[in-house]
Amino acid sequence: MCGDDGLAHRLAAELRGVYAEQVTLVVPPSGRRVRQPVVGRARAASAALLDRVVNAASGRTGPSAEPAANEQPVEAPEITEAVLAEVGADRAAALALVFDDDETNIRAALTARRLNPRIRLVLRLYNRRLGQHIEELLDQTAAVASGDGRTAALDASTTVLSDADTAAPALAATALVGTSKVVQTEGLVLRAVERQPPRPGEVADPGLCTLALLSATSNDPAGADGSEGSGEHGPHLLPDEAAVAAATGRGTVVLEQVSYTGPSLPAGRGGVPPFASLFSRRLRWSLAGLVGCVLALAVGLMVVADEHPLYATYITLLDLFGINDPALHQSTSRQVLQLLSGLVGLLLLPVLLAAVLEALGTFRSASALRKPPRGLGGHVVLLGLGKIGTRVLTRLRELNIPVVCVESDPDARGLATARRLRVPVVLGDVTQEGVLEAAKIHRAHALLALTSADTTNLEASLYARSVRPDLRVVLRLYDDDFATAVYRTLRAAHPRALTRSRSVSHLAAPAFAGAMMGRQILGAIPVERRVLLFAEVDVAGHPQLEGRTVAEAFRAGAWRVLALNTAPSTGRRADREGVEEDGAATSGLVWDLPPSYVLGAGDRVVLAATRRGLAELLGRRRRERTGA
Repeated sequence: MCGDDGLAHRLAAELRGVYAEQVTLVVPPSGRRVRQPVVGRARAASAALLDRVVNAASGRTGPSAEPAANEQPVEAPEITEAVLAEVGADRAAALALVFDDDETNIRAALTARRLNPRIRLVLRLYNRRLGQHIEELLDQTAAVASGDGRTAALDASTTVLSDADTAAPALAATALVGTSKVVQTEGLVLRAVERQPPRPGEVADPGLCTLALLSATSNDPAGADGSEGSGEHGPHLLPDEAAVAAATGRGTVVLEQVSYTGPSLPAGRGGVPPFASLFSRRLRWSLAGLVGCVLALAVGLMVVADEHPLYATYITLLDLFGINDPALHQSTSRQVLQLLSGLVGLLLLPVLLAAVLEALGTFRSASALRKPPRGLGGHVVLLGLGKIGTRVLTRLRELNIPVVCVESDPDARGLATARRLRVPVVLGDVTQEGVLEAAKIHRAHALLALTSADTTNLEASLYARSVRPDLRVVLRLYDDDFATAVYRTLRAAHPRALTRSRSVSHLAAPAFAGAMMGRQILGAIPVERRVLLFAEVDVAGHPQLEGRTVAEAFRAGAWRVLALNTAPSTGRRADREGVEEDGAATSGLVWDLPPSYVLGAGDRVVLAATRRGLAELLGRRRRERTGA
């Protein structure tokens, strides 16, 4: 695994603590390294106890629980073929490239594929379109190297993931009261809703499928709900019917609706504003008044001179623009009409000039940042337009949610997206007085604090709570322990408000780890401070699934079969392109499977699983394949 930010450390903890895998970590020099996140005592220990670290200064590698006090590992400044060969990439089962730079990851992936055509590659790329092409290229390279032109027979594959794309649906859904938690991948949409605890003596409605029971301390504002050490009081993922029936007084997360969606809606007509927005309301009334005057003058000329309506209108327009001969030696009525037409023509000139200037100003402002309109309310205030904020903004606009963004950097990457989507943006430091007020925080529906600085997110959230104690707040925090402390304190201080703390690496790491183990993770749904995964699995080779009924295959707290994919397997890339073109590639999914349905070796199923449950499935399959 190559990388050294929060995602890299959490992924290392995931592979060691959940999948019990041997991990070789390659990191940049110490001067470019970032602070390792605190992910709980057990997980932090597993992250630190890596099997090997690459020490470029000493030129050696070896088992190491933790670097010696007098040794500061100065790891490889660049992922070259020599470095990959030194750490055993030619013999490794999988390689994750999770640097926060697309070019670095692509260059290392090309080198690794040349060194070991059979290695499973997982890349972290922000550019989705480039990622699709790179994925195809690396898979084709593996197919050619295999000699038969097929990757199906190989255990090698390439998966391109984005931590921003993985975490954005959960962050966006968390900010919306009454909006289900959403997992959307390749046209598939899973909707899960969090239901409040029932009244005493009642049982929570299981809906279509109960995915989780919320923590028993969810009604206690200071309860440690959802933390790693909450034990039996924490959330219970994938409970059985007996556990659901006994869970009186506990909230639930249920699968309420499953539907499909095609490509995202277009974000406007190429930035061209609608016709009504070209002119102000006052100017539109002025133009309408002038048109009415012209029609009245044409009718008057038609009555006075007994002319044809079209001819009368033509003569009136000539008089209006001053290009008609004077009405000498004609009736007084005709002369009066000509004078009135000339007067209307004088009034028309400044109105036309104003219309032209206003239209040009509108087109010019279409490419500029919009300001929050007056009277705006019920919107979501989004702090930070970096990688994560930009993806969340796109998700919110796809859901037709009004958004106001706050960004301190005038060159932030998300400003172009906000301009294209015509989303109001407030430029300024969110910690400065008046910035959140300009974003109409006092009338906002929710606050999403997604900047890269924990203290900035916390300060903005505390200030917003002082303005609106009942405001729904979602924070992006780096350290789990810090996030848990903030979460509990805010719940205790504001028991009637809804507070959630989310770590992007916490939401994204399970998907990256699952991809390294050879399974495509469709998405992840956060359940308090735990994660429930959705994955597509081939039944063949899994004795826990093959030959069993849907009811027998269910293992409480580990995995549950949700759907059957009856569509022919034409490859991951072909399926994805079919969805993007017409949204019909997921039409083979069957969700209402009877409990008595027997899973065959040729079936592919969609599972909801815990991390350890999915690791158990993968571990059993891997041990049988290797003969271990």
